[in-house]
Amino acid sequence: MAEEEKSETILPKFPLGRVKKLMKLDRDINKVNAEALFLVTCSTELFLRFIAEQSAEIAIQKKRRTVKLEHLRIAAKKHRPTRDFLLDSLPEPCQQSDRPDRIRPEPAAEKPLPAGTRRIDDFFRKPAKEKPSEIDEVNEVSNS
Repeated sequence: MAEEEKSETILPKFPLGRVKKLMKLDRDINKVNAEALFLVTCSTELFLRFIAEQSAEIAIQKKRRTVKLEHLRIAAKKHRPTRDFLLDSLPEPCQQSDRPDRIRPEPAAEKPLPAGTRRIDDFFRKPAKEKPSEIDEVNEVSNS
């Protein structure tokens, strides 16, 4: 009796069209084979899952609830194949002393707006309560 093999169809979660466009950004690649595209897409998913899990473990070890760039860098350093190609591409971490504590820059000098336009801030601002006399005057003018 032959055993029936249950084969699952593996469907990549990333859109194949976008992965293909990214692959074709390389000038050396003219055409992308369907099998190669499938393998690159699945490999990318596996790699991202791996690096995300490693980064999450490091964040948990450091008693953090959010995975940050430093956790990703540490995860990449611990895994040699990842370190060899990814570590140089990651941005350098910012030093805490370099960054002021959430101080917002001063707004630039406001330029006069062109006629018939308004600032987007005005769109989201709650309307100011008008006096009843002003509303009545506007209604009288529009009814005339």
